Amino acid sequence: MAAAGLRLLGAVWLFAALQLRLGAAAAAVAAVDGRRAIAATGEDFVCATLDWWPPDKCDYGTCAWGRAGLLNLDLSNKVLLNAVRAFSPLKLRLGGSLQDKVLYGTAVLRRPCTPFVKNESEMFGFTHGCLPLRRWDELNAFFHKSGAKIVFGLNAMNGRVPLPDGSMGGPWDYTNAASLIHYTAYKGYHIHGWELGNELSGNGVGTRIGAGQYAADVITLKTIVDDIYRSNPSKPLVLAPGGFFDPGWFTELIVKTKPNLLNVITHHIYNLGAGRDTNLIEKILNPSVLDGMVSIFSNLQGILKSTGTSTVAWVGEAGGAYNSGHHLVTDAFVFSFWFLDQLGMSAKYDTKSYCRQSLIGGNYGLLNTTTFQPNPDYYSALLWHRLMGTKVLATTFNGTNKIRAYAHCARDSPGITLLLINLSGNTKTEVSVTAQAAPAAGAHKHGARTGYTTAQVSVTNQAAAAGEHKHGGRRHGRKFGHAPAPGFAAAADGATRDEYHLTPKGGDLRSQVMLLNGRALATGADGSIPRLEPVKVDAAQPIAVAPYSIVFVRISHFHAPACS
Repeated sequence: MAAAGLRLLGAVWLFAALQLRLGAAAAAVAAVDGRRAIAATGEDFVCATLDWWPPDKCDYGTCAWGRAGLLNLDLSNKVLLNAVRAFSPLKLRLGGSLQDKVLYGTAVLRRPCTPFVKNESEMFGFTHGCLPLRRWDELNAFFHKSGAKIVFGLNAMNGRVPLPDGSMGGPWDYTNAASLIHYTAYKGYHIHGWELGNELSGNGVGTRIGAGQYAADVITLKTIVDDIYRSNPSKPLVLAPGGFFDPGWFTELIVKTKPNLLNVITHHIYNLGAGRDTNLIEKILNPSVLDGMVSIFSNLQGILKSTGTSTVAWVGEAGGAYNSGHHLVTDAFVFSFWFLDQLGMSAKYDTKSYCRQSLIGGNYGLLNTTTFQPNPDYYSALLWHRLMGTKVLATTFNGTNKIRAYAHCARDSPGITLLLINLSGNTKTEVSVTAQAAPAAGAHKHGARTGYTTAQVSVTNQAAAAGEHKHGGRRHGRKFGHAPAPGFAAAADGATRDEYHLTPKGGDLRSQVMLLNGRALATGADGSIPRLEPVKVDAAQPIAVAPYSIVFVRISHFHAPACS
């Protein structure tokens, strides 16, 4: 008890020291409409990828993959096991560029099962490679032990022939893929979903396949899955195409597989450009760059709603910067601004799952490729998973455009969780939280530029005894206000809220060490993931958001009918 008390006292002292150092602050209001959800994610929204790249995959003279590929990954590493287990469960999507060059070492394969070999004349710089069944067994043993939910990306290129327009055509030769699915089901390995192909949609990456042919192949895969799992009460999902969003191509695929032949449509995101770009940090900190993704999420949501399909959207792979990312940017604290903003934004548009490239490998892994130590984004992902529930609440931020604000019903607890991301390196912002009514007639629900609800909130200011401003109002006979207001949910005097403040070590955005409430996060000597403890803050105080910081705030006494 004494040790626990000292730890708590130390955390409070560090947090208080952080607050004192910040000095004067700007005031702002986050208004959350808790009456109804505007969207919903899947239960296991946060997902990560594992890729096929061999150790000699290099970009811009740097070979950042090491032994992180599916054929080489050290599955006995304790940190790896604990990192996956901590999510209970973590969804893992297995795939990537070499996915459409992978053969499976089943009985139908009439050739030696050999690994990838570097060959610059081949697409993506490698020959075909093969997944031996013994390695598939080892991987599934790890997935079972760690509790992971697996989506496996299948090779969609077998049987294709070149067409005059430069695309690939002809029906998919599913023989090898079907034999792997059959073997997997026979062994009793649980697969959450089977995904067809990687980045073959629209203009494609490397090559492309027309949407009409792809739809026919998806229907073939659905038939195979239905047949092999016909006696199984829970069939795996069928997903496609794992490519970049192209409105016409995606619409045709959805229309030709509706209403229920394609469970999930997956798209990829690398909106920051090439990993070698020297302006990545400037892009990450630019609200207009971040908002550039709103149109894609919104357009895809609109297509799904208008076509009468049961298909839902996932982000199947998102690394932000392609060609393996950029060391000390996409694997450092600064990337959590982009990553958490992506999670918040995509959720608002009914994205059911978001798969981060990668769990390990490249310069954008949640885990370090050689030491397996978690990078900052690992902890950001884990906090999202533990704090943000499935129901998304409309949130308006009345203040600087350098603060990004998202709110969900809290996960596994009453009230809401608010996520605040401060892209400013100069301004501390004190945020009061209010309950928001619906936008007035004629108000834009979603700002085209910001992606936030833009309706203004009427806030009544009253000078409190301590000189603080409280924000309150009347609605349905209940008094609402920022977190301190008694009407939030009849919060008793002395009510508190949980706050998780994330900052980089030494204030360096390129740091690979994340501080939680002033304490560095690191694994234990036994490879254990550290406890992620909040600080308890007086609910009568505004939320102090430091420059270049991220705050998760769990407000249990916020009464949101949508969350009950």
